[in-house]
Amino acid sequence: MYRSHTCGELRASHINTEVTLAGWVQRVKDRGNLTWVVIRDRYGITQLMFNEESPEGLLEASKKLSRETVIQIKGKVIERESKTKNMETGDIEILVSELTVLNEAKLPPFTIEDETDGGEDIRMKYRYLDIRRNPVKESLIFRHKVSMEVRKYLSDKGFIDIETPYLIKSTPEGARDFLVPSRMNAGQFYALPQSPQTFKQLLMVGGMDKYFQIVKCFRDEDLRADRQPEFTQIDCEMAFVEQEDILEIFEGMTRHLLKEINGVDVAKFPRMLFDDAMRLYGNDKPDIRFGMEFGELNEITQRKDFKVFNEAELVVGIAVPGAASYTRKEIDKLIDWVRRPQVGALGMVYVKCNEDGTFKSSVDKFYDQEDLAKWAETTGAKAGDLICILSGRTTKVRSQLSALRMEMAERLGLRKADEFAPLWVIDFPLLELDEETGHYHAMHHPFTSPKPGQIELLDTDPGSVKANAYDLVLNGNEIGGGSIRIHDKETQAIMFKHLGFTEEEAKEQFGFLMDAFEYGAPPHGGLAFGLDRLVSILGGQETIRDFIAFPKNNSGRDVMIDAPANIDSQQLKDLSIQLDIKES
Repeated sequence: MYRSHTCGELRASHINTEVTLAGWVQRVKDRGNLTWVVIRDRYGITQLMFNEESPEGLLEASKKLSRETVIQIKGKVIERESKTKNMETGDIEILVSELTVLNEAKLPPFTIEDETDGGEDIRMKYRYLDIRRNPVKESLIFRHKVSMEVRKYLSDKGFIDIETPYLIKSTPEGARDFLVPSRMNAGQFYALPQSPQTFKQLLMVGGMDKYFQIVKCFRDEDLRADRQPEFTQIDCEMAFVEQEDILEIFEGMTRHLLKEINGVDVAKFPRMLFDDAMRLYGNDKPDIRFGMEFGELNEITQRKDFKVFNEAELVVGIAVPGAASYTRKEIDKLIDWVRRPQVGALGMVYVKCNEDGTFKSSVDKFYDQEDLAKWAETTGAKAGDLICILSGRTTKVRSQLSALRMEMAERLGLRKADEFAPLWVIDFPLLELDEETGHYHAMHHPFTSPKPGQIELLDTDPGSVKANAYDLVLNGNEIGGGSIRIHDKETQAIMFKHLGFTEEEAKEQFGFLMDAFEYGAPPHGGLAFGLDRLVSILGGQETIRDFIAFPKNNSGRDVMIDAPANIDSQQLKDLSIQLDIKES
């Protein structure tokens, strides 16, 4: 028996108990005739004591212990003279009678403490050491708690956890597939799933009624703080449902998680049309914890002598609360911020709403006080606020002002990690126009059903067709999305046609699904949550990497195991693959 107790469970009630502990050396305090060693495991830390009365050689051996060495000790629990209130085991320590070094450690490349001296790159290379630190350990335990609550909620609602294949057929779902060559079928490839979409629909055809899976998905696309090449979904599907049934179930699950994990009661899950989200916030996942809604100013800014506004497709502004006190230097820095390539605005017009009811703008030459008062009314600006106005092409300027809105909220401390504001965004466009090619593609995926009565519009006005789709947004992040699916072959064939598939291409790619629809497919729909993102938001963090045991870096590399890596030439030969890489 390596241990009788963990390093986090001993209390004053255990005094005079003989115990065996095992763990890692956190630190050593050498006081000459007395040594204290702090030992750590997943459950906590305990202080050990060695003194001159310890068995022969034990005091000297304790002084030689290095950090992160794995040890086992036996001893008696005694009361500490100087108790530590902020330590769960702070009332006791162990008077050690036996010490065994189980594995001596080299000096770690960074300090294994809550506040470490290791940078992100070195910590990712030695991730197994980083996991020993409380912040990382607690994040992984937090993820476990969220996953267990998800499983509990869905199981109680009658959902069945079913695994779907990882080796599937490559299909055009949007992002690039990761491909896996087949040795037994030379020259052919599997793909890793971007989602289990078609399989969960087939499970509904199979009569499983309610399915869920916490599943790995793979997309070979550019990375960012909240995206990894492999990620985890809470994937769900239900038969004989309409949109309202799905929203009710997963609104309940989100409410359950917020209550059980964060101790927060959320009463309202407001709903917002996609078109309204774009008009009022400039994006389809607005953070509604704060105001700063867009005010469209075309009617009251144009037809003056200001050419910039007159030539703009959209003139739109926000009222930044309390920012009228900004100096000209601070405002110039803000203008530089919106001009950055990441935002892309050409400039910004501003109006200070003075406390005395007057206005001072950067375009006083063209607009009088009456004009500026109308701008304030439209944007909801009050005395002491700063109105920030951008103009240009509608799609671009909305995106730019959305970025500015989020930046100002961050600067003003309005994005509180312990405040949660969920929101359903509904009635997305079914199709999205690619401006480069002039072709339409599915905004969600090709299996999304159009809203009832709108399929005829695909022939005459495809851009106006609304999808029977919905996203769940939390604090400005899309945490889940789904739709009512197409469940008959004829409608699916029409959808493929309008997405540019020939009949032969549709049959080759999705013939199995079209065939299944001919054997009594029920009406069905579902939703998938991004577990990594959901956990990070519930945990009050911005990046998902903190909650993934072994994440990739921004280049999609695992620097710990050095992957991806070159493959042995014999392996390539076995797979019938010949690389033709030309040296630059």
